[in-house]
Amino acid sequence: MKVTVSRKAHFNAAHRLYRKDWDDEKNDAVFGKCNNPNFHGHNYELIVSVTGEIDPETGYVIDMKVLKDLIKSEIENAFDHKNLNVEVPEFKNLNPTAENIVVVIFNKLRPHLSNHLGLEVTLYETPRNFVSYSDA
Repeated sequence: MKVTVSRKAHFNAAHRLYRKDWDDEKNDAVFGKCNNPNFHGHNYELIVSVTGEIDPETGYVIDMKVLKDLIKSEIENAFDHKNLNVEVPEFKNLNPTAENIVVVIFNKLRPHLSNHLGLEVTLYETPRNFVSYSDA
């Protein structure tokens, strides 16, 4: 029997969507107001879900405190109140779209979880716009 447990978190960050190899006109056409050269921000909501068998000794799939601390150390500390384009190394040469951010978050968390556990990360850029990435 597999069970999924989830932890919700949030971080605030600024970004700019653009490609250095495109001119201003093309960047504006593709990314619109998200191409603001002075950046813009979001209050991101994050849901990290871990799926696995319940440990018969503990009754846990994963200790939620462990998951909470992992999200804090790997994601919130790295992204919160940061300019993703400038201050987060993973986005030095990667456009910080919601799609790319969710994959980066997944890749930062995955190595810290046992291989027998499934991982899904859902990132809300706005209350109505969200993306998910998983190894399921």
